[in-house]
Amino acid sequence: MTASKPASDTDGQARFVEGSTMRHVAVMTGTGSVGLVSLFIVDFLNIFYISLLGESELAAAIGYAGTIMFFNISVSIGLTIAVTALVSRALGAGDRARARRLAASGLVFSALIMIAVAVLLLFNLTTILSLLGAKGRTLDLALRFLSIVIPSMPLLGLGMAASGILRAVGDAKRAMYVTLIGGAVTAALDPVFIFLLGLGIDGAAIVSVLARAAIVTTGLYCAIRIHDLVARPSLAQTLADARALFTIAGPAVLTNIATPVGNAYITAAIAAFGDSAVAGWAIIGRVIPVAFGAIFALSGAVGPIIGQNYGAK
Repeated sequence: MTASKPASDTDGQARFVEGSTMRHVAVMTGTGSVGLVSLFIVDFLNIFYISLLGESELAAAIGYAGTIMFFNISVSIGLTIAVTALVSRALGAGDRARARRLAASGLVFSALIMIAVAVLLLFNLTTILSLLGAKGRTLDLALRFLSIVIPSMPLLGLGMAASGILRAVGDAKRAMYVTLIGGAVTAALDPVFIFLLGLGIDGAAIVSVLARAAIVTTGLYCAIRIHDLVARPSLAQTLADARALFTIAGPAVLTNIATPVGNAYITAAIAAFGDSAVAGWAIIGRVIPVAFGAIFALSGAVGPIIGQNYGAK
């Protein structure tokens, strides 16, 4: 058996059908965990800097908002799983044209679903936050934060889908960079917008939007310009591929939103103990995903490896 080529090769060929499977898993998990943890660190840094302002209402507002954002991220992950699976399968079968078409359809499909979810949430934010237990000034702060951040969630969905395309082709390094840049932007700009410009929670929200813009820009650049793995988007083609995408995305999304639904229930229960308790829970909720990033990444790492080999039979 020949040695595997570096995962960063850019000729768009299947990388996981030769060489050590364990090495592929290790490389994809390692880079995936770094990228995924950076995504969670974006939210972690937000609440860290906000907590430095010394108001429990601000931290609690981020906690309530984070519960809803966790739901959005989980939907994005489910959609990304579908895109990765289909594109990697086509690459494994040696059908690059189909892979490019599915990549384009997957990006459009992800964007449309995330837009629909964002609109649905925006029109029901007050009701959802009230059900979670937010009230008074904390409710107002959470509404302000989410009203800025939620419209940018389609950008995050596109960025994660683009990262999935890069994983599908075996470019573990650039797939990591896509999400890593979001953490870098947040780390650099959060202190400026929150403290230097005095924008507080609004500044944290604006930086979150900028981080998502950086994520999608990097992801699309790598998938389109470097790998040339995205065909010209077509709504008709997306509709034709929608069934295949939904067949995988449906169960994947339902599986992934189970955790944020449980998190929402716990948040609502803790809300009875006041804003300080919610603020504490919000901090715990940011630490756990960072601590278990490698485990979360493992589930995403095996997808493109199995997909390519399944396509290659």
